Amino acid sequence: MIKVLSPGIYSSIQDFGRFKFQEYGVPISGIMDKKAASFANAIIGNSKNLPVLEITMVGPKLKFDCNTSICISGADITPKLNNTFVSNNKAISVDKGDVLSFGQLKKGVRTYLAVSGGFKTERIMQSYSMYQGLTSKFKIEKNDVLKIESENLTTENQYASIKVNDEYLNLKTIEVFKGPEFDNLTEYQKDCLLNQDFTISKDNNRMAYQLNETIENNLEPIITSLVLPGTVQLTPSGRLIVLMRDCQTTGGYPRVLQLKEFSINVMAQKFTGQHIGFKLICKN
Repeated sequence: MIKVLSPGIYSSIQDFGRFKFQEYGVPISGIMDKKAASFANAIIGNSKNLPVLEITMVGPKLKFDCNTSICISGADITPKLNNTFVSNNKAISVDKGDVLSFGQLKKGVRTYLAVSGGFKTERIMQSYSMYQGLTSKFKIEKNDVLKIESENLTTENQYASIKVNDEYLNLKTIEVFKGPEFDNLTEYQKDCLLNQDFTISKDNNRMAYQLNETIENNLEPIITSLVLPGTVQLTPSGRLIVLMRDCQTTGGYPRVLQLKEFSINVMAQKFTGQHIGFKLICKN
């Protein structure tokens, strides 16, 4: 068991999400940065899709009631075990009574805590991912008790040697494909879309990232159509919205770009005031 002494700003249990329920209006949801979460699971020998704790900007304070192994990957939020700094991307042995906490955010915005065997929370529609209105909670709260399996081993295992390259946390370029309505744009609109920097607005969360800069928009609204995590919509005001893991399943704004999977991971590590630029990787 893990006792939540303080929850942080927004910490939630996530796996890779729900993939067979979009026709019923259920979002895919799931881990925002799958690359980081997969690293964390792999380093302690878990399968990559086991549920992890996704931590946003300000970390929780957690007390372990059993022995286990953990790994932290993704954003650097200066983790500490019993007030001693520990490293990201390394298998760490935890004993009963140990306390894990976090400090200053140094890089990225989302970090992932994997525990040996994964978190044992409620499973709904084939996923452990927390989502408001579907699961009993959409984020962890103070005094919650998170179920995990006790582990007898207290030494770091062979997976700790995995080499992790986290330079993608600093990437500015977001690689994209054409969206279904991309070719409806004028050449000038396409140039604006692909040859300027955009700033992450204060309106960014697990559902979507809005960008500050605008593009002249004279496109007609589309018939409500399928959207996915990574779909970039052009709103009537000319602002762009990048849909993320908790996005709706349909939308009526033109879908001008689609982020590739790796780019969703990169985008998930951005926060207010940071700059990005789109790079089209398929021009045919």
